[in-house]
Amino acid sequence: MSRTPPRLLADRFELRLADEADVPRILAYRRENADFFAPFEPERAADHFTEAYWLGQVAKHRAEFDDGQAVRMVMFEPGPDAPVLGIVAFSNIVRGPLHSCFLGYALAERQQGKGLMTEALRLGIRYMFDEMHLHRISANYLPHNTPSAAVLKRLGFTVEGYARDYLRIDGRWQDHILTSLLDPDWTPP
Repeated sequence: MSRTPPRLLADRFELRLADEADVPRILAYRRENADFFAPFEPERAADHFTEAYWLGQVAKHRAEFDDGQAVRMVMFEPGPDAPVLGIVAFSNIVRGPLHSCFLGYALAERQQGKGLMTEALRLGIRYMFDEMHLHRISANYLPHNTPSAAVLKRLGFTVEGYARDYLRIDGRWQDHILTSLLDPDWTPP
């Protein structure tokens, strides 16, 4: 199993774990997209839009990676001090007979419709299958989130079910459509 943090490169972005130096850019991304993300996210902590909160999150995400529990990457435009475009998070990694995780992702409002998330997820999924040796990646979305449904369909995710009151999003329990993608070439780590 890989313990070297991933650095996945594409022509239009870099996908990697964040470090402390990235916090101002992450905070700018979160602030700029706060209203856009709100209908799709759980309620935010009171200090969500502070540097201290994001310094804590960066440290937590690195510890989760080191412990093999999650791979939470930030998508940056190419170049030094380039802005954050989005996030790709593979969390709740479970080993044993399951070898599975959950996928979450978000893309800046101004970057929607350019194919960036599909491209980033392809890279991230390949990493999770090839380097982290997972067999299943689950991704769940709100029924009215048609852009997310389209991305997952393009990537080959299969709808497995419908969960009522699945997650508390935007201050209320909301249904989700459950999907997954399997690695047909899975081999034990």
